[in-house]
Amino acid sequence: MLSLFRALSFAEGVSYVMILSISMGLLSRDYVSMIGMTHGILFMIYLVLLAVVSEKEGWSKQARGGLFIASIVPFAFIGAELFLRKSSVKNEPLSSTS
Repeated sequence: MLSLFRALSFAEGVSYVMILSISMGLLSRDYVSMIGMTHGILFMIYLVLLAVVSEKEGWSKQARGGLFIASIVPFAFIGAELFLRKSSVKNEPLSSTS
């Protein structure tokens, strides 16, 4: 579930940057409805998965709030990815080497 959330977090962050690129005139306005709808759906799924995964992983309120803020601030998804990567490495079972 955490790997799905990591992928969704990255996709939502990229779609947000694309929306901002359109509003700044860096991308054509022809893509507003397509990228806007995609971003909106990704954002809603992100919020639901944030609630589910944070409960399952036992994250603190600060971690949950930080990941929520990361979905609003441009390019903060990179910091969120670093947090999620650290969290996923911490949860991997240790392999026994004999």
